Amino acid sequence: MPDPDILSYPAGSALRIVLAEDSPLLRAGIVTVVESDGHTVCAAVGTGDDLVAATLAHRPDLIVTDVRMPPNHTDDGIRAALHLRGHRPDLPILILSQYTTVASLDDLIGDGASAGRAGLGYLLKDRVAHVRHFLDTLSAIARGATVIDPDIITALIGRAGRHGTLSTLSPREREVLALIAQGMTNHQIASRLTVSEAAVRKHVGNIFAKLPLDDSGDRRVLAALTYLNSER
Repeated sequence: MPDPDILSYPAGSALRIVLAEDSPLLRAGIVTVVESDGHTVCAAVGTGDDLVAATLAHRPDLIVTDVRMPPNHTDDGIRAALHLRGHRPDLPILILSQYTTVASLDDLIGDGASAGRAGLGYLLKDRVAHVRHFLDTLSAIARGATVIDPDIITALIGRAGRHGTLSTLSPREREVLALIAQGMTNHQIASRLTVSEAAVRKHVGNIFAKLPLDDSGDRRVLAALTYLNSER
């Protein structure tokens, strides 16, 4: 998880959450898991329109939304989240999906990259079954972190590298970038790769130097999201 020193939301705080998921069974399961950890689900809805209405009414700390929901069963959850970010640029958002594709996230990712502050997560629905990891992810996103599902990272890093956006990075730098995108600190990356923190700092510096990053935002977040925008 991200370094608490760079996050503004107190760790361990109870969150007020609006949930949007069109499967009644999964929706009820997520509510149970979230509330068992002391959080409050202000509203649990099944459409993109209801997500917008509930979020504007309750002003939650975080929203959790499926990608595909009524009325169009395409990217209604993403569209609703983008609309809400227009009203609240600092609104933390966790996207849940059955698929590794993130084509519909382009606008939302660009929005988050520009701000460099609002938390953003994209997890496959299977991760909800890993209860502690799911709950830790909610807390991290509420505190401003960017957390991308490891399976999505693996797929996108490979595609972006082949298409040129990350072609200047070495294999080790791509590996470090993937771990950054999972929200890991330099210390955690060093532990995972069994290298020194100094080595990780060198790789991170090389990544920042090689990628076309805007200095007006959080470069760590921007680097983690660059490969996502490469599919535009």
